[in-house]
Amino acid sequence: MPNPDLSIVVVPYKNPDKVRVTLDAVYKSKVNFTYEVICVDSGSGDGTPDMIEKEFPQAILIRNTNEGFAKSNNRGMRIAKGRDVLLLNPDTELRPETLQACYEIMRTRPDVGAMTCKLIKGDGKMDLACRRSFPNFWGAVSRFLHLSLFFPHSKLFAKYNLTYLPEDQEAYVDAISGAFFWTRKEVIDQVGMFDEAFFMYNEDFDWCFRIKEAGWKILYYPKVICMHYKGSSSRKAPYRSLRAFADSIWIWYKKHYAPKYPFFVNWAVFLGVWFRFGILVTINYFRKNPYVSK
Repeated sequence: MPNPDLSIVVVPYKNPDKVRVTLDAVYKSKVNFTYEVICVDSGSGDGTPDMIEKEFPQAILIRNTNEGFAKSNNRGMRIAKGRDVLLLNPDTELRPETLQACYEIMRTRPDVGAMTCKLIKGDGKMDLACRRSFPNFWGAVSRFLHLSLFFPHSKLFAKYNLTYLPEDQEAYVDAISGAFFWTRKEVIDQVGMFDEAFFMYNEDFDWCFRIKEAGWKILYYPKVICMHYKGSSSRKAPYRSLRAFADSIWIWYKKHYAPKYPFFVNWAVFLGVWFRFGILVTINYFRKNPYVSK
């Protein structure tokens, strides 16, 4: 049997109802190419892998422990046979036309190494993580001080999430979200997979950095959409998720920026990351619905 055109890697962690929605939408997609679905369960312990095995027997199922988002996705990518690979979160819901549109983009634009569509959260707002810029020092300060929230249409203050651009404007960007991350096997062979130092969060950011360094373009393509019911798994373990987020920011900074700045700047960043972590943990203590990320 010939290799499929696309390998779709999904990493479930609990929430079998949302995983069912994700996989059902995948298999209802209207496509004229072949694909395989690889599910790497992260030790859900709530019947999620059993549901996948029973209701979606055509999917390749790997029963795994919770090794983190990066490592689990890498397990799926290692056995992927498609010439393209799509990383798809288990809390997403594709529109029927989304896969076909993205497949055609990748066939007609050979300089695009990775792409995403427009991600819409459950509240109807765009998931801002689907198009981002690599932060410089000022961009990080603006985000930390929430200046981008007060001035969302300012290129000076809102460069990280690119909110000064219209949501429906196609654009080449620095980074896209791992919730819907379409790339080529050729790119993976060239730059490698996720850095497994990241347990969860910012592994997609790091991957985009390496893809762009290798000379590929990264495309935000809003003509098709995917729903992203964000944070459902993270909210089951808010402290652990916030800790993983803080760890990921510091790992990213040490890897790409720390060598460029003097020690006192690096110390300021370190203190800022963990001060933010402490504030959010404290806030969650008093919140009915824990905050993880937006």
